[in-house]
Amino acid sequence: MKRIAFLLAAVATMAGAFASVSQSGRADEKAAPIFVTQMPPGYRDWKLISVAHEEGNLNSIGAVLGNDVAIKAYQEGKLPFPDGTIIAALHFKYVPSEENNKVFGRSQSFVPGPPTNVQFMIKDSRKYAATGGWGFGHFNKDGTLGDEAFMKTCFPCHAQAKSTDLVFTRYAP
Repeated sequence: MKRIAFLLAAVATMAGAFASVSQSGRADEKAAPIFVTQMPPGYRDWKLISVAHEEGNLNSIGAVLGNDVAIKAYQEGKLPFPDGTIIAALHFKYVPSEENNKVFGRSQSFVPGPPTNVQFMIKDSRKYAATGGWGFGHFNKDGTLGDEAFMKTCFPCHAQAKSTDLVFTRYAP
């Protein structure tokens, strides 16, 4: 009889522990941030995915870089991107190169000017489930975390690119 009572107590304890873990897991997932709050270390050494030029008010040029997981997924054409994929976009003002234009004899050369911001997309399908599996981060030119109101615009915009797992940038040949 003592063994049965002990066994029942053990089962009840395990069930309670399991329920507690599963409940706290759900609460943590719902409370998970949708924003990336720290720049991934070493991102400046990642490989080039592509470059981008945005006109209008931004008038910027950017280098889009990826970690090893991102590069492998791009090379293999793997969609959706696997967890662990990180894409960085380094943006700079788009300015004419007076030095190069002197050589060419006319205005035709443009280069990156002062930095404007760095943006990240980090794929973690559990942590960022509320935003399609991606965490978004925006950092100012001085490395400080960007405005939360601005970052709230990332997912709605990227959600329009469902067929490419919310990623706009294609791998440059």
